[in-house]
Amino acid sequence: MRTSGALLPSSQNQTTARTPNAEPTMAQLVGPLRKELADSLSSCRVLVVGAGGIGCELLKNLVLTGFKNIEVIDLDTIDVSNLNRQFLFQKKHVGKSKAQVAKESVLRFCPSANITAYHDSIMNPDYNVEFFRNFQLVMNALDNRAARNHVNRMCLAANIPLIESGTAGYLGQVTVIKKGKTECYECQPKPTQKTFPGCTIRNTPSEPIHCIVWAKYLFNQLFGEEDADQEVSPDTADPEATWNPEDTAARATASEQDGDIKRVSTKEWARSTGYNPVKLFNKLFKDDIMYLLTMDKLWKKRKAPLPLDWTEIQKLGCSKDDVSGSGLKDQQVLGVQGYAQLFQCSVETLRSQLKDKGDGAELVWDKDDSPAMDFVTAASNLRMHVFSMNMKSRFDVKSMAGNIIPAIATTNAIIAGLIVLEGLKILNSDFDQCRTIFLNKQPNPRKKLLVPCALDPPNPNCYVCASQPEVTVKLNVHKTLVLALQDKILKEKFGMVAPDVQIEDGKGTILISSEEGETEGNNNKFLSDFGIRNGSRLQVDDFLQDYTLLVNVLHSEDLEKDVEFEVVGDAPEKAPTPSAPEEGKSIANGSNDSAQPSTSSKAAADDDDVLIVESDEEPSSSTMETSPDTSNRKRKHHDTDDSASKRKRVDQQPAEDDDDIIALD
Repeated sequence: MRTSGALLPSSQNQTTARTPNAEPTMAQLVGPLRKELADSLSSCRVLVVGAGGIGCELLKNLVLTGFKNIEVIDLDTIDVSNLNRQFLFQKKHVGKSKAQVAKESVLRFCPSANITAYHDSIMNPDYNVEFFRNFQLVMNALDNRAARNHVNRMCLAANIPLIESGTAGYLGQVTVIKKGKTECYECQPKPTQKTFPGCTIRNTPSEPIHCIVWAKYLFNQLFGEEDADQEVSPDTADPEATWNPEDTAARATASEQDGDIKRVSTKEWARSTGYNPVKLFNKLFKDDIMYLLTMDKLWKKRKAPLPLDWTEIQKLGCSKDDVSGSGLKDQQVLGVQGYAQLFQCSVETLRSQLKDKGDGAELVWDKDDSPAMDFVTAASNLRMHVFSMNMKSRFDVKSMAGNIIPAIATTNAIIAGLIVLEGLKILNSDFDQCRTIFLNKQPNPRKKLLVPCALDPPNPNCYVCASQPEVTVKLNVHKTLVLALQDKILKEKFGMVAPDVQIEDGKGTILISSEEGETEGNNNKFLSDFGIRNGSRLQVDDFLQDYTLLVNVLHSEDLEKDVEFEVVGDAPEKAPTPSAPEEGKSIANGSNDSAQPSTSSKAAADDDDVLIVESDEEPSSSTMETSPDTSNRKRKHHDTDDSASKRKRVDQQPAEDDDDIIALD
């Protein structure tokens, strides 16, 4: 397969291709261009959103293809971990703006190019619809869904073609989005990021990811900003552990010495011990575990955890057998004693960092901060051992804890080349020739790695690009705060930036205003306090995104535990008549947002929105739907498994690769 070589210089010739003094010609990269098209490149204004893995390759491709007017925006600064694939950056650039350094590096390839760099977030209100209308093309090179949703809406509002892209390891995807002609980025469901019930994290972890999440929570509880939702002590309210604390208290054998379980916050207790690593160890891996063992019913069908004692571990000798794995140090798995020592060293280092910052200071967990990563690696592996799981290497823990999908430079290069080719089609007025292109990990039955598919038309029921976007939300109006409606539903779920909400009650009551200070007094009131009930309609506007959404309220008192709201799959054609909720009436629920423990990382593997197909015959994705009634659906929030994917993926990751792609909040 020579596809990548046709798109970009071959890996053997990367030095030549990327050295300003040996600049390849345009014909060498994409073949000769018609004069009219070549002229349009020099006058076309392009916005590149993101200057990371794809962005670096894309900027290089653009200037070498003949684009002269480029603006690039990225909020990130350069980290040492970027240097292995983001070739526009060098060690001397660490800590500097990605956008600015990328501009300076690309200008060495083509000094005549006019490049403007913004070290900023694309979601800043300064980059409004009028800003987007300055461009003929927008090219996304992003790594997060919130920004992708926002750019999608801005391009729809400005009626500017958007070329969307994504990579995940060896997988990649490029597609074109044009208002009124193709599906927008939000026309089809994206798998929700994995969350886990608190009782699973605190009491009954069954997978390594549960222990890693627990360790990250522990870091914040000890050294960072405390969050009540990230408690790490045993959860006595676990509905599965129906036990009588008074009866079992007498059976608890937790140590009466230093490190005993105390009903104070984790940080307060740690401070009282002076962050003594031995006392912390015995509390977390001995006393808390012994306390869990008193919850008898938890262990009737599970293997009970095994407490660890610091003194006993120190009696174990250290041998070569305690280290498994070969190669780099980060890819080795230590023994229990090794992780105990790593726990001690990391706690001492973090304690010193906290002390140096002064009273009231907090540390922020960063996957690239060595002591923080050592702490999470050690704590998570010790907990894995307690719960009889195979321990993980530092590399594996970092991949999961940092929400990292191993980045492959070649994948980024191929996808960046495809982005430019789709852009050339648009500028050449060949929009009908544009395709969604998938890069597979393995050749399909026709020996192809790159699979083009025809672009799908807009989903008429999309709550973003439909002519009259509308959605139905199921919630309890007596328990849902106005602040929760704003932050968790409108901003987090529906991707708005600055929503304004008006109740359609005949009076035009303003529930939420994006103007500071106007409606803050409503935040801690319930929706029912404003007369909102079953069948109420809310008119929501985000003026920054030039986006309006009609929200139908469906009152329910039967939501699952810890589920605050659900998006109903079948939105009504017209609003229901306001009435009292009907007892026992079943409402079709199209959302699967309730936190559930993960049993595999299959759903999480779609986090970068990469969908793979087997055929190379250019089918329309609408012909590949598995359910005949999906065209009448609102956005299909529940379809996150393989059977209801937009396109069929060609290869499933083997079990040992499940940890490569993990989504954490």
